[in-house]
Amino acid sequence: MNNRVYILGGYQTDFAQNWSRNELDLFDVFKDTVQQGMCGTNLEPKDIDVAHVGNFTAELFCNQGHLGGFFVSSDPAFYSGIPASRHEAACASGSIAALAASAELELGRYELAAVIGIEQMKNVSPHEAANFIGGPAMWSGHECQDIEYPWPHMFSLLTEEYDKRFGIDERYLSRISEINLNNAKKNHNSQTRGWTFDEHSFARSGEHNPVIEGRTRKSDCGQITDGAAIIFLASEKRARQYAKDNKIKIDDIPYIKGWGHKTGPITLEEKINYSKDNPYIFPHVKDAIDDAFKRASMPGVESVDGIETHDCFSSTEYMAIDHFGITSPGESWKAIESGDIELGGKIPINASGGLIGLGHPVGATGVRMLLDSYKQCTDSAGDYQINNARNVATLNIGGSATTVVSFVVGT
Repeated sequence: MNNRVYILGGYQTDFAQNWSRNELDLFDVFKDTVQQGMCGTNLEPKDIDVAHVGNFTAELFCNQGHLGGFFVSSDPAFYSGIPASRHEAACASGSIAALAASAELELGRYELAAVIGIEQMKNVSPHEAANFIGGPAMWSGHECQDIEYPWPHMFSLLTEEYDKRFGIDERYLSRISEINLNNAKKNHNSQTRGWTFDEHSFARSGEHNPVIEGRTRKSDCGQITDGAAIIFLASEKRARQYAKDNKIKIDDIPYIKGWGHKTGPITLEEKINYSKDNPYIFPHVKDAIDDAFKRASMPGVESVDGIETHDCFSSTEYMAIDHFGITSPGESWKAIESGDIELGGKIPINASGGLIGLGHPVGATGVRMLLDSYKQCTDSAGDYQINNARNVATLNIGGSATTVVSFVVGT
């Protein structure tokens, strides 16, 4: 990338918190996230030129749209009219917001941008939540008719497709979940850090790990989560001033080295049919990842020290492993069996706990991934720090891998 976009830092809420039980509404957390983010990065409202908000479906969960106005209301200093906008791309909403902010900084329109992702999802029943995040992110009224839990069903079909093309041992799906949940215990913001598991929790049978839909079991599923995350992006000129003001080296501030963005057709069936003669189930996902590495002037996954990927279900991470090029297509099990993706392995995946362990507040996930990449590259991830991490890649997908965004962050 010609004009560097730096990540100055940010803030994440505690994903274990249930906002409605704590008598907090969407704006309460939005405002606090902005304020905590500025405080933690030594920024003031006057420093921020533009704001971008990632959110999927606040209209359904909270009867609230127009979230750009929330940013302005978060501090009286913004009342004069800071430009702010909201972006929606299902589970990739946060990454799309970050892409939009980055583009403005690269063009020189602004020097410093705030990017916040937010979603409240635990203020309704699990069945209502499944419906609210189901139809709107797929072809509503056409896919998953009469399916109680649409997304577990859809990603069960991904498992079926892997089985059809390559064969799959579902025990490796359980191992993905087990790794991510163990990582989450090291993350003080994770939703599942206090959960307990035993030898039955990841079995592919029995009442302790019941089937949700098809071949998707309880342990395979990401979490319904209330959560928000914010990052602050800066042009190189502004980042150099920030480094000077805070007595740090510009070379120690991570920047977005590369990005990829692809969009596939809305239905899973169209995507699967399109790839029937391709070695990859989702060729456009592979292309988005490859674009990120190309823009970062990196040959591939061997150039990064870790990955934060979209594991809304264990089958999604299974897909990401071979699409990143860690293994050949259909051989993701090799990286799982070898321990390569574990914290301390060759290429740790989801040291944070991922969506299964840390949690998945839909509109916040892409922003949270970038924040965790920043933490890894600044040696500030605490107990889930990857040793000597200098470059981290992300993969954030919306819907049945319809919207796909990948970043490479490093120093």
